Amino acid sequence: MKILADGLRFPEGPVAMPDGSVALVEIEARRITRVAPDGGTSTIAAVPGGPNGLALGADGLLFLCNNGGFAFTEEGGYLRPCGQAADYETGRIETVDPRTGAIRRLYDRVDGHPLKGPNDLMFDGQEGFWFSDLGKSRARDRDHGGLYWAAADGSRIVEAAHPIPGGGNGVGVSPDGRVVYVAETETGRLWAWDVTGSGTVRKAPWPSPHGGRLVCQFPGYRRLDSLAIAASGNIVVATLVAGEITTVSPEGRIVDVVAMPDPMPTNICFGGPGMTTAWVTLSATGRLAELPWREPGLRLPFG
Repeated sequence: MKILADGLRFPEGPVAMPDGSVALVEIEARRITRVAPDGGTSTIAAVPGGPNGLALGADGLLFLCNNGGFAFTEEGGYLRPCGQAADYETGRIETVDPRTGAIRRLYDRVDGHPLKGPNDLMFDGQEGFWFSDLGKSRARDRDHGGLYWAAADGSRIVEAAHPIPGGGNGVGVSPDGRVVYVAETETGRLWAWDVTGSGTVRKAPWPSPHGGRLVCQFPGYRRLDSLAIAASGNIVVATLVAGEITTVSPEGRIVDVVAMPDPMPTNICFGGPGMTTAWVTLSATGRLAELPWREPGLRLPFG
């Protein structure tokens, strides 16, 4: 492992770019940043609200989950979110042109309900993308999270599963496109739904709270953040508190755990020759780590 960049303000959403750089968000600094292979940084765009999950779409556009903004606290050398930003308006899905920095709002509600805190997204390889909503936490209450699908052209959005009481965070699609996974933050649970169409999933009956089937309950006190998919179909989950990257098989078995030098490794992406280089955002300490990975990552539709 090497630290490629530091001094970042709660980085998340790394994307391996075609030119060898990594694009990521700095949530607290409200910007999208490019990290060059030599570790140099430059600003792609200033983004009001809370830039969060990021993915590369068609024509080089970046698709962004904007959570609307967090309040932050810093103590003991760690920066972390601590609730809803004072200037929070709404969550939304946006596109960002990395060539100009231009931002376009695609969605901010579904079926008349405002999006609360969109967190992570992954393209389905067809006409759209799946994304999660973490909800927003306040001093004495919090929103339920959910799983959503949206057309990339801004024409249609679907609520696929709701509520995810502990917050929908990482989202990923199996290599064959038949399963969508969501990491639930506060419960430490990884869920799966069988995909039946664009924005539609097969629902398991009660007592599942949202129709998902439980893939894995993580042991001990572990909160889950974003995830990535390996070419094998394994699900690679950024695991908070324990400070780990945890690989789970589709059958729910934990097959690998890699310790990280940060209690809040929030995201992982893959790229490089053979898709065997991983980049991990070490958010509490504001760093981007680069390391060789044990198996190839899944090559994404526009990556």
